[in-house]
Amino acid sequence: MTATIHSLIVANRGEIACRIFRTCRALGIATVAVYSDADADALHVREADTAVRLPGAAPSDTYLRGDLVVAAALAAGADAVHPGYGFLSENAGFAAAVQDAGLVWVGPPVKAIELMASKTRAKELMAAAGVPLLAPVDPAAARAEDLPLLLKAASGGGGRGMRIVRELGDLPGELTAAAAEALSAFGDGEVFAEPYVERGRHVEVQIMADEHDGVWALGTRDCSLQRRHQKVIEEAPAPGLDDALRGRLRDAATAASRAVGYRGAGTVEFLVAADGRPYFLEMNTRLQVEHPVTEAVFGLDLVALQLRIAEGEPLPSAAPPPPAGHAVEARLYAEDPARDWQPQTGALLSFEVPDEPGLRLDTGYTGGDTIGVHYDPMLAKVIAHAPTRTEAVRLLARALERARVHGPVTNRELLVRSLRHPDFVAARLDTGFYDRHLGALTAEADEADQRLAATAAALAEATRDAPGGVARFGAWRNVASQPQLRRYRSEPDGREHEIAYRATRDGLAPTDGTRVMAVRPDRVTLETGGVTRHFGVAAHRDRLYVDTATGSYTFTALPRFTDPTERTEPGSLLAPMPGTVVRVADGLAAGAAVEAGQPLIWLEAMKMEHRILAPASGTLTALHAAPGLQVEVGALLAVVTETADLVEENA
Repeated sequence: MTATIHSLIVANRGEIACRIFRTCRALGIATVAVYSDADADALHVREADTAVRLPGAAPSDTYLRGDLVVAAALAAGADAVHPGYGFLSENAGFAAAVQDAGLVWVGPPVKAIELMASKTRAKELMAAAGVPLLAPVDPAAARAEDLPLLLKAASGGGGRGMRIVRELGDLPGELTAAAAEALSAFGDGEVFAEPYVERGRHVEVQIMADEHDGVWALGTRDCSLQRRHQKVIEEAPAPGLDDALRGRLRDAATAASRAVGYRGAGTVEFLVAADGRPYFLEMNTRLQVEHPVTEAVFGLDLVALQLRIAEGEPLPSAAPPPPAGHAVEARLYAEDPARDWQPQTGALLSFEVPDEPGLRLDTGYTGGDTIGVHYDPMLAKVIAHAPTRTEAVRLLARALERARVHGPVTNRELLVRSLRHPDFVAARLDTGFYDRHLGALTAEADEADQRLAATAAALAEATRDAPGGVARFGAWRNVASQPQLRRYRSEPDGREHEIAYRATRDGLAPTDGTRVMAVRPDRVTLETGGVTRHFGVAAHRDRLYVDTATGSYTFTALPRFTDPTERTEPGSLLAPMPGTVVRVADGLAAGAAVEAGQPLIWLEAMKMEHRILAPASGTLTALHAAPGLQVEVGALLAVVTETADLVEENA
């Protein structure tokens, strides 16, 4: 059956919707956005031709309400629905509802979604199709020789409900935790276990299939660099695989597609062990976040192909075009990798990524937007394509290094260091990369470089504060003025810098001998050790953002003299970010004894779960958290009084 799409609604938000709208504009298709109250002024709403409000802010009230999305499509006069990725994109019931409403579904058949929705059922089907698998392990019968085990949610993905178990004694508790998280995330608490492959690689194959028996297996992608089982850096083709293994992966992915009568864009994911043996993980019945690297290498628009297939047309040819070059994608998140990947919120004051040949930016934000608490903390995907892997990696690292990202803490520095790490450069990739290297990748910035950036910030501020913006305060004096002081705290590492400078007849002069070549409120040029460096400086209230050729720095201006402040009660557990309390430890109540490091409270924020641990052994003297409670950053959740303190009080 053929159908022509004239108006498309995207049942999603952010960069996903913006990416799909871009193709629609190129094809002459009108666009419709849906938005929650939290997204009323979001970029995807601003870019759409028409937008429909979904009242509320929580995903469960808005983007996960298939009935509201279908009603929005009908109200806006759309004739097709694209689910994007995440939310309802792999929901068979939603796909059926779209088609029942007489709308074109830009996705795979309902039956294919159903067959692949449960990882346990999918593995049974793949075994019948001859796709290599890891043998499942019955958690109730697990023995020491079965360890380590990987617990996974049968439904959903994104690392939710996933746990690695290395000790048999930990298995019951981890099963309970994994099931609870899976139930919360996907409405299905089923969890299964399989052997955990140490130093395995995550390699996937992009599939495009039409209803005329055409199937394209579009090469391989490596997505091994992950945090909390969620991908951070992806590339195509997957490096270091021999032709025989590549062929085996393509054949297995094609067999998986044909086994379920697939249509549209899909991804077959594999775990490749250190010995080169591949094992089927799952099939994602949707477009993937990392699809741009495949688009770059094959010169294709996968969204355009999705629309073509949804209209009933065949793939353009029996075989895909030949690949060319190498592409690497980095996901820029508003999060702090050095502090357990805590998501960050707030105003994105400036956001600029270099626009150079070979670079692509997919984002749902512009400077001035706000990063909220309700959704994934990904700001953007930055993609580089070049003739070789070395060139693509170098181009991407440099683009990220030169980007201007002012506002919440991001993982930008981690991405740059990851791309330049010897293991990554040598393509020694596996899913344990960050487990091994996170400490080095999140080490504090070089103190001398940081201090020089603080010097630039101080001089820029002094110039901005001077009458007329000219910092020649001492032009009519025969002696140098007394040193002026400015103090800064570097974010997020907390280092403090005191910068002293004098106003002379020639301008500003730092007392440490740094030579000032030029100074304006927004740009400073300094010479030290015979090397001249340029610093871009942007001030936003008490924050100063300093961008250099080799990195960026954020400073908070401090009072000249430290003012005493009230101290938080010792043992207080504060919410590290805004979020929702999803559970507390079993039996936890005021008066309970706790051990140092014991998980007490689980907080969910921006699609990630965070554990609040006891800071010391002692007694829980106050508990303010309860499941379902929404808290702001800094909210008091509980108080633990150390055992030694109790003894002193009772002495």
